[in-house]
Amino acid sequence: MAGRLPRVVVTHWVHPQVAAYLEEFSVPVIPPEDPGLWAAARIGELAGDAEGLIACMADRVDDAFLARCPRLRIIAATLKGYDNFDVAACARRGVWLTVVPDTIIAPTAELAVGLVIGIMRRVGEADRTIRAAGFEGWRPRLYGSSLAGATAGIIGMGDLGQSIARLLRAFGARIVYADPRPLPPDRQQELAAARFGLDRLMSASDVIIAAVPLTPATRGLLGRDMLRLARRGMFLVNVGRGSVVDEQAVADALDENRLAGYAADVFAMEDWALPGRPAAIPARLLSHPRTLFTPHLGSAVSDIRRVMSLTAARQVRQALAGHRPDHAVNAVPA
Repeated sequence: MAGRLPRVVVTHWVHPQVAAYLEEFSVPVIPPEDPGLWAAARIGELAGDAEGLIACMADRVDDAFLARCPRLRIIAATLKGYDNFDVAACARRGVWLTVVPDTIIAPTAELAVGLVIGIMRRVGEADRTIRAAGFEGWRPRLYGSSLAGATAGIIGMGDLGQSIARLLRAFGARIVYADPRPLPPDRQQELAAARFGLDRLMSASDVIIAAVPLTPATRGLLGRDMLRLARRGMFLVNVGRGSVVDEQAVADALDENRLAGYAADVFAMEDWALPGRPAAIPARLLSHPRTLFTPHLGSAVSDIRRVMSLTAARQVRQALAGHRPDHAVNAVPA
């Protein structure tokens, strides 16, 4: 129909400013609740005749989904890691897939350091102790560990790993890292970071932070064999992807007192595209006193999420105008 504005389905609640921007060039369909989230079946219904889709971490896009959306021209994901999206299927069907590459780094690094401090200083245990038993004043208990003088091992020294390293250095931690690619000499000098092999990093670190994306090479990277190499009393923090860590192996290591604590913002049950993914976080981890969890809050800063959604909306506008979006991760035939 001449003059028809394209439909853009947004799978999750966005700030009013983002909705207003989308209305400039499209008919946006957005969950009404704050914070709302469309169910997967509802997204499939709504996107059937849509030209654009703004997706989030909770979504999965595969070839079967794309087959039900023949008009779709772009999927703009408000995230950086896109392992739940079938890039090849999008390319085959002429659908752009875009991400938000940089905005997420600083808030995720901040949360990672918050989890490091929280698990090393036993903040979760302390909070539960006060709530359960009442507070009678100081007692000589719940002694934890300090970052000052500790060796922090970072697995994955991309933008996120480097941002975490900068923050940890301010606490007096020594930085070591494992990554297939060494840092450029100037960056390595800036961070005062030593590159180790993964085996050596496991045995040398007081706390390890996983900051890698989920790929075939990183799935299950921190499993039973690798955890056995860890220094007894080590802390482990995961802000990469849930399936980088073998959660059952972590529970075993905690029970055997080989790990002093485990903190995570990401979980294997969220890795929707993986066959055989667990349906839930292992109960042993949820009930273990030396764990600390946040519900995927890496980018959960209001201003950051607004900027991320606006960036995704701009990608949609570019694609619907016939241009290559700025942050496309695939190629689409002309």
